[in-house]
Amino acid sequence: MLFGSNKKTLVIDISGNNFEFDFGKIELSKTITTLDVSHNKIYGNFPMGMENVTFLNVSYNRLCGEIPKAVPVFLSEIAPSRIRGALNILFQLNVTIGILFANLVNYGTNKIKGGWGWRLSLGLAGIPALLLTLGAILVVDTPNSLIERGRTEEGKAVLKKIRGIDNVEPEFLELVEASRIAKEVKHPFRNLLKRKNHPQLVISVALQIFQQFTGINAIMFYAPVLFNTLGFKNDASLYSAVITGAVNVLSTIVSIYSVDKVGRRMLLLEAGVQMFLSQVVIAIILGIKVTDHSDNLSKGYAIFVVIMVCIYVSAFAWSIGPLGWLIPSETFPLETRSAGQSVTVCVNLLFTFVIAQAFLSMLCHFKFGIFLFFSGWVFMMSIFVFFLVPETKNIPIEEMIERVWKQHWFWKRFIEDDHDNEKIENAGNCNFLF
Repeated sequence: MLFGSNKKTLVIDISGNNFEFDFGKIELSKTITTLDVSHNKIYGNFPMGMENVTFLNVSYNRLCGEIPKAVPVFLSEIAPSRIRGALNILFQLNVTIGILFANLVNYGTNKIKGGWGWRLSLGLAGIPALLLTLGAILVVDTPNSLIERGRTEEGKAVLKKIRGIDNVEPEFLELVEASRIAKEVKHPFRNLLKRKNHPQLVISVALQIFQQFTGINAIMFYAPVLFNTLGFKNDASLYSAVITGAVNVLSTIVSIYSVDKVGRRMLLLEAGVQMFLSQVVIAIILGIKVTDHSDNLSKGYAIFVVIMVCIYVSAFAWSIGPLGWLIPSETFPLETRSAGQSVTVCVNLLFTFVIAQAFLSMLCHFKFGIFLFFSGWVFMMSIFVFFLVPETKNIPIEEMIERVWKQHWFWKRFIEDDHDNEKIENAGNCNFLF
């Protein structure tokens, strides 16, 4: 449809939906003064006919790509094992802080008249982009990357610099040995399918699927409706974005302080219970109080539902949200790390796309049952974590095979069987020579 085909249209608000459209091809009526397309997927250039638009809200959209998913791998490679989890999640904290600041800027610039609000909001995004560019120029390569490319002395110097000590010989030798093994692998994607790499691959893929199917999109899309019920009216999407963004930041801080103390498994299991109960409660309240022909959700119930939303968001933010990226980045061995992380990102984006395309139809058919659907996935995630995800806190990446996979009750058979097969193959080659 063309926004503003009705010449009397002043306000366009399609926030909280999951539309995907080319923003540059939209024609706007000259009479439109307020345009809110937050929580949608938009792409393309800005449309023509925006002369009279005084407020433009495009927060919580995917405008042009993703944050580089190489960052978790980079942080995992340079971080000491005792703080690897906290340092990696610090990246996620900065992301959530950036989202919160963007929401606050949108809320503040919403009050500016004369059509300069959305222009100022959009222009301020250039500041973090500039800082990111300068940071990318100044940052050093990881010791693993330098050693793998034959620059061993430079890699050793960087290792001394980031560790703050001169005696790095044991760790340096481990990196050199891991690099030697990695260079023997000519086809990392093919090697990723070997039996000995199945544990890391299965866990990484499963965590990405669970991350998308635990319902974070349902909560984020539904939040503006709940806040509108509370009486926030036209600012509902902004209020919801600010509140959920603040919860995101605080919960990520919790994850930073606890991930290397209580461990990855404990955070995932505790959050699984928290997310499951909050979604079931939301489904029950909406199922009883909201029907197809009424919206009689009282203010008291609405406040309670918003509290449940915040409880869910907090659990997601200190568990599967950041840990879905942390665990794959620290479990793949050096020879398959780049290929494994590529598969991880690909699976995440694939199921993000699946959820984005299916969510609106699912919401129409399931109604409040959508929260029961996602709570079922949370339950399956918890079962999967309890039985199949090992604890990796405080374990150097180079020692994961010996100290994690070979000690796990289920995954050790994959490592041992593959090791036995390699011994048989090597013995066969020796017999052939004689």
